[in-house]
Amino acid sequence: MTEQKKTTIILFSGDYDKTMAAYIIANGAAAYDHEVTIFHTFWGLNALRKEEPLKVKKGRLEKMFAKMMPRGADKMGLSQLNFAGMGPKMIKHVMKKHNAMSLPHLIELAQEQEVKLIACTMTMDLLGLQQEELLDGIEYAGVAAYLAEAEDGNVNLFI
Repeated sequence: MTEQKKTTIILFSGDYDKTMAAYIIANGAAAYDHEVTIFHTFWGLNALRKEEPLKVKKGRLEKMFAKMMPRGADKMGLSQLNFAGMGPKMIKHVMKKHNAMSLPHLIELAQEQEVKLIACTMTMDLLGLQQEELLDGIEYAGVAAYLAEAEDGNVNLFI
């Protein structure tokens, strides 16, 4: 009997294209029967944000972060060729034309394939994000949880 392979990804980037790459790799690894974990930290947490605004108590600085950061995966910009928001519209058009899955659908697929989505609690505290603002069905943990996952990882990526 062979041991199940593990893939771990630290998603640090808040760019649509880099986040999409992370989720394509995660879904592919899950399809190959890997146990997959994506640890979302700093700007990567934006992929887990709910699109609808919620009334949660925040300080002034946390409110500023909340307004400046994209609300949800579909609102993220590109790492290159963003062109004041035109780049993401163009890439989404091309993706639709080629029947490629959108980032929100890749995230849903990852959840269906039981990819472990972890939100970094330390970063959540720093940016003033609260659990109610993030997608349902994710986990919350610190860096020690990621390290425990990565320690036995066959593939460990930082995106």
